[in-house]
Amino acid sequence: MGLGRVRALFLLTKRKYSLISSPFPSYTMRRFSSSSLSSQFENVGFIGLGNMGSRMASNLLKAGYKLTVHDVNHNVTKMFTDMGVPSKGAPSEVAEASDVVITMLPSSNHVMDVYMGPNGLLDARSPLRPRLLIDSSTIDPQTSRKLSAKVASCTLKEKKDNWENPLMLDAPVSGGVLSAEAGTLTFMVGGSEDAYLAAKSLLLSMGKNAIFCGGAGNGSAAKICNNLALAVSMLGVSEALSLGQSLGISASTLTKIFNSSTARCWSSDSYNPVPGVMEGVPSSRNYGGGFASKLMAKDLNLAVASAKEVGLKFPLMSQAQEIYAEICKNGHEIEDFSCVFRHHYFGKDEFN
Repeated sequence: MGLGRVRALFLLTKRKYSLISSPFPSYTMRRFSSSSLSSQFENVGFIGLGNMGSRMASNLLKAGYKLTVHDVNHNVTKMFTDMGVPSKGAPSEVAEASDVVITMLPSSNHVMDVYMGPNGLLDARSPLRPRLLIDSSTIDPQTSRKLSAKVASCTLKEKKDNWENPLMLDAPVSGGVLSAEAGTLTFMVGGSEDAYLAAKSLLLSMGKNAIFCGGAGNGSAAKICNNLALAVSMLGVSEALSLGQSLGISASTLTKIFNSSTARCWSSDSYNPVPGVMEGVPSSRNYGGGFASKLMAKDLNLAVASAKEVGLKFPLMSQAQEIYAEICKNGHEIEDFSCVFRHHYFGKDEFN
């Protein structure tokens, strides 16, 4: 893909019209309007319509993109077909209808199957139509890097807008279901910076931030590190609030102290784990919805495996992994990960 072309397209967000010189001597590019950037990917395929993916796909519809969807759960695809969105029976069929394909899947194995399996996105029988493939799943960096190399080795059905070959971005998200619905996700993006610039307006139709993290796999690495920190902070807040209750301080009072002092963090001020302290969060609805404990356990397993690959072992990471494995083993795997307050620390509800 031409570096000058994509940078030229991106720079028009300043809405100036002028000639610029490309880093490549053979090109002289014009800056286009920001709408030209989006028009590269007018037809968007979306695979994986779970709690996160369905909401992300809905925001793309609201932004005016032409959507084609696929999911193994026909009940969720019906929700989209009832709105007039075409559904396909296989990932390869989604690819044939799309300029860009976004995947949002539960695990590395699911991603590999959608990309490399029978009738997958990288169907070897024909060149690719999509110029860009974006994986927003939370998977290990090694799988992201392997797939990125595989995508780059494919050929395009049509070389358009100076894309010489298809590219892939790993672009996992932070923010959870509430942010997916509100369109306020943060994307952590790894891969070609040119592809990131081309995709940025598309990503910002589903989120409020898109942060470039470096080469292939770095988005996945950033997500693993983010969720490690999130797990440890949730455990720390839950532990402190449970201790406070045992010492005679209400969780609501202690939360006020945390949120106006050095203990303040997302787990205390935006996602409090104590039932009755905060409205609109999973703890207020018996830990229903939100980010399932089994997914946090999966992400911690990814963190431990990635650390092992580079010869590292961290005590807090290992302890968090053990706690969430225990939570799942004890039958709470579909409850939000903040349920550790109740099921591991045995904290008390504070409903009035």
